[in-house]
Amino acid sequence: MIQEQEQTNNTTTGHRLPNLPISTIWLISFGFLGVQMAFSLQSSNMGRIFQTIGADPHTLGFFFILPPLAGLIVQPLVGYFSDRTWMPRLGRRIPYLLVGAIVAVIVMCLLPNAGSFGFSSMAALTFGAITILFMDVSSNVAMQPFKMMVGDMVNEEQKGFAYSIQSFLSNSGAVLASVFPFVLTMIGISNSAPKGVVPQSVVISFYVGAVVLILCSLFTVFKVKEYTPAEYAAYHGIKEEDNKEKVGFFTLLRTAPKVFWTISLVQLFCWMGFQYLWTYGTGAVAENVWNTVEPSSAEYQAAGNWFGILSAVQSVAAVLWSLVLTRVPNDKRKPAYAFSLLLGGVGFGSVFFVHHQGLLLISFTLIGIAWAAMMTFPFTMLTNALSGKNMGTYLGLFNGSICLPQIIASFLSFALFPALGSSMPTMILVSGILLAVGSLSVFVIKETSAHH
Repeated sequence: MIQEQEQTNNTTTGHRLPNLPISTIWLISFGFLGVQMAFSLQSSNMGRIFQTIGADPHTLGFFFILPPLAGLIVQPLVGYFSDRTWMPRLGRRIPYLLVGAIVAVIVMCLLPNAGSFGFSSMAALTFGAITILFMDVSSNVAMQPFKMMVGDMVNEEQKGFAYSIQSFLSNSGAVLASVFPFVLTMIGISNSAPKGVVPQSVVISFYVGAVVLILCSLFTVFKVKEYTPAEYAAYHGIKEEDNKEKVGFFTLLRTAPKVFWTISLVQLFCWMGFQYLWTYGTGAVAENVWNTVEPSSAEYQAAGNWFGILSAVQSVAAVLWSLVLTRVPNDKRKPAYAFSLLLGGVGFGSVFFVHHQGLLLISFTLIGIAWAAMMTFPFTMLTNALSGKNMGTYLGLFNGSICLPQIIASFLSFALFPALGSSMPTMILVSGILLAVGSLSVFVIKETSAHH
């Protein structure tokens, strides 16, 4: 299908990427559903898992440093090496996707069992931390190729739509991930367990997520044919040798388009805000609505399930909003981006004041709107400003604008959390302030195009 489209357009468009059929754009990103389901299971249950097996809330931020640290290191390397890879049957990005997905599946089956092997609390926490690190390394290896294939294969006119579809699929995976513990509890799977052991409702959810991850990834592997090096070079107006040059990361950062840095400023505030949601969200809901801070209590585990439902609501809102964003004209991207982040800030801030579980549905709907914008606009704006040279490496380096803010937020939490009275709801209020500042900083971005 892709080959037919190439032949139709190659003679008329010169160095321009062809318009792809909508079905092809969906296929490029389909595996993202499974990868995001894995990430969402991890992010919505990490705080619950680690507190259940004995983590002190004051040091909880430590465990949340490991995932972004893995992404910070792994994704630029995946970009760099995949730019220089070509396997005749698999292509440039897909080999990394395949290996990452297989390892992620194995680790997903280990993580929720960290408290079930008879380890002491410290040994269980250490095992969980190492498992999280491996899960994030493999998930990052699996995730980055999807973003890169959009940059490789989709032209400027369709790119906003393509990243919106990616956002739609990733949030659909997040919906599935978020509701599984709740649904499994409803059908009779145990949602409680001995002290230090993760409930079966969470464990089985991870098993299901592992199956979905590998099936969705294989769908993209078998259905998508990447451009050959010659085709890629022709469509991007570069030489085949350009992506084989040995260029250092620091050299690329020095010559990065200005939009790389201005979007990174927005990303700083947004991803710090979401890091606190993942770290303290379950505890904030438990404290404000169920009036408990004791992880082994039935009330806390009920709050954990409800946080899963709230995460699902966030993801549904993001799915619907990402469909709205597919309609946003190119010249209206920045106002739409800023407005979405502002609504997210209001959603975060409201969590601090709300003590009724039903009202939190509104809060997380607004948070989902911000999430959809964060998944769509930054990558569209950046890839439009890049030529085809070192596309994967630049996207890998840009992932630093996602990972570094999370690392900074986690380190700050060691001082900030006790300074704010060790209050998890207050940490979510801080997230609201960060998203509001992120909304204002959108207007610093000056969009450019590599082709004009």
